[in-house]
Amino acid sequence: MKVQNNSYLSIEQLKDQYLSQGKSTIPAQAAGGKSFQEILENSKAKPSGEVRFSKHAAGRLADRNIELTENQMERLKEGTERAGAKGIRESLVIVDQLAFIVNIPNSTVVTAMNRQDAAENVFTNIDGAVII
Repeated sequence: MKVQNNSYLSIEQLKDQYLSQGKSTIPAQAAGGKSFQEILENSKAKPSGEVRFSKHAAGRLADRNIELTENQMERLKEGTERAGAKGIRESLVIVDQLAFIVNIPNSTVVTAMNRQDAAENVFTNIDGAVII
């Protein structure tokens, strides 16, 4: 290998420099001192059993004048947890006279309706149902 006497490195020198560094890399740390892997795993964790409402579902609740009581919210949460335990991904959860389509992995209500709006009793794009 011929070493040049100027300030530029040869391709061989660069290759040796970068290939030797690649063998002893340390995992990158975020500003908070956590690795990317730790941040990714924490972001996958479900929020503490809370059920969220999509913008569409919140609009449906408002349009249809549906107000949920604390008891109904608890039962909706329980239905979501039961569906998740059975491996359901998109579930119909019925609480009293209300029907909710819930995306189970995200714990998000996709749409909501009352008995009058569900007059046809046909629900599509679900793979399970929970009646609470």
